[in-house]
Amino acid sequence: MKFGIDRLLAERALRAPLAGKRVALLAHPASVTPELTHSLDALAALPDVKLSAALGPQHGLRGDKQDNMVESPDFTDPAHGIPVFSLYGAVRRPTAAMMASFDVLLVDLQDLGCRVYTFITTLRYVLEAAAAHRKAVWVLDRPNPIGRGIEGARLRTGWESFVGAGPLPMRHGLTMGELARWFVQTLDLDVELQVVAMEGWSGEGWPLGRRVWINPSPNAPNVAMARCYPGTVMLEGTTLSEGRGTTRPLELFGAPDIDARALARAMAELAPQWLRGCALRECWFEPTFHKHAGKLCAGLQIHAEEPLYEAAAFRPWRLVALALKALRKLKPDYALWRDFAYEYERGRLAIDLINGGDCLRRWVDDAQAAPADLDAQAAPDEQSWRAEREPFLIYR
Repeated sequence: MKFGIDRLLAERALRAPLAGKRVALLAHPASVTPELTHSLDALAALPDVKLSAALGPQHGLRGDKQDNMVESPDFTDPAHGIPVFSLYGAVRRPTAAMMASFDVLLVDLQDLGCRVYTFITTLRYVLEAAAAHRKAVWVLDRPNPIGRGIEGARLRTGWESFVGAGPLPMRHGLTMGELARWFVQTLDLDVELQVVAMEGWSGEGWPLGRRVWINPSPNAPNVAMARCYPGTVMLEGTTLSEGRGTTRPLELFGAPDIDARALARAMAELAPQWLRGCALRECWFEPTFHKHAGKLCAGLQIHAEEPLYEAAAFRPWRLVALALKALRKLKPDYALWRDFAYEYERGRLAIDLINGGDCLRRWVDDAQAAPADLDAQAAPDEQSWRAEREPFLIYR
């Protein structure tokens, strides 16, 4: 198996169009070769590639920021002497000065396969800037670690944000290269885009046993977390802990004032079909930072690792929605929705920004709404997206 960066490094003919061009790299900690060399260092070692700049997304080029919504500064790379621009600092979109520093931008970002993961939005922003400044973008493709599954309602018009780059469902099932092609067409961008495709990947998810997993962001420590994330990311918009400050972030959730056993029982009674493909385990944990820091929380851990994981059956968005619904049924007055400036946006609840609209929150809060009602909202979106994404698939 070869990722996009592997092919670019190995195939001199593939790099030939870069000759004489100023090249920049947009990357993060998971941008590594099979030997675990960072892509920036590997590219800098090539005599026929002239690196002029680098850019880092949320959490930084090298992964310097642990928590969410902590900005990274610009700096000069000490080893290579090139400017490193932050796209999660003073700005989210590339500035004219950043764009003036290169001719071709290489994008080597490991995604998680979820609309909320901000590297998707950063990809959109750099494509738009490249179109405006007549620059070329090469996406060095990597696997979607959770495969081709589709789940969740699509983002509604007017709900675009840094965690919602476009009308995607929560699980979109595309790679970054395929997403780039979709952005170019749907946004009608006049930009020179090249996708350096992978070899040996056919949509099965992360190549377990063949490539080492590196955290693309600090709280993405393993493939099981990536599988859970399209559901557990919603917990960021609630008062429940999503496990930040523990060793299994975004795989478990809870709070000091809930009955985890009763919650699991209520979930099984409401929609047992939404619990397939994984196992739930009652647990206790004490976050060292973030929500409920230093307090003992009762909760549930979602086990989405082999041999309990079944890719075709696992539906994390519905599973976590079910947990919120069950908690609302057990405790109708529970202060569930967290009201704060999520990704620096005020005036709209975080849970709605995450979901790209208010339909999920309204479903949770409506005592008369049943699981079938959420299915009825999401299923048409999932079906339409399956058809829409088809022309953009590179790997079959």
